Amino acid sequence: MAWFGASADGLARALALPQVAALETVGSTMDEAHRLAGSGAPAGTLVVAERQDAGRGRGGKRWTSAPRAGLWLTLIERPHDPRAIEVLSLRVGLRMARVLERWTDAPIRLKWPNDLFVGSRKLAGVLIEARWRDQRPDWVAIGVGINLELPPDQLEAAALREAAPHEVLGELVPALRAAAFASGPLSDAECAEFAARDLALGRPLREPMAGTARGITTDGALLIESNGTLTPVRAGSLVFSP
Repeated sequence: MAWFGASADGLARALALPQVAALETVGSTMDEAHRLAGSGAPAGTLVVAERQDAGRGRGGKRWTSAPRAGLWLTLIERPHDPRAIEVLSLRVGLRMARVLERWTDAPIRLKWPNDLFVGSRKLAGVLIEARWRDQRPDWVAIGVGINLELPPDQLEAAALREAAPHEVLGELVPALRAAAFASGPLSDAECAEFAARDLALGRPLREPMAGTARGITTDGALLIESNGTLTPVRAGSLVFSP
């Protein structure tokens, strides 16, 4: 099997990873990563595919991708700090934004908790799933989807500009690994960086509750102001008011 012409062994050597599953087509890189992790795959195992026919998003959403239209991957890590799992989606988004701006025409914005935008168009998404044992994380699967080409049926999507898949992957994987092994809650610097990229900051919301977005906390909660009260929200998806 190969991914954009590269073998699994070649990718593992180039990326300094212990194991890579390089697939042309898979149902979901996330599902395959969990299967490998459950069989003992080490931290740093990567699953990449040219196409997913049952890709997974938050809330159980399923989708199909065109062949070679994007980067679809899941990285397995085995972190030790449960507190860091709560903010991992945000940490991954921050590091992805730094890497991917090399291939965009405008700054990348972040939509809490897991999407990357260029302007008003979605470029990429993040899905984090952890498996636990004895109240500690056994492994975490970091799923990432990035558009390389504009999906023909999605007018609100963005794509990287003139991006070579191997080059993007080579810069992205170290960033994902660094995010996975950062410890503790978000730092003040990370919160400030998120604020600078925050797509929702100051905007009125309908969901996950009516109010105005006022940033995030160090433990990753979204702050929503309603009737003069700030409420931290830790689950849900943002829906903006017109």
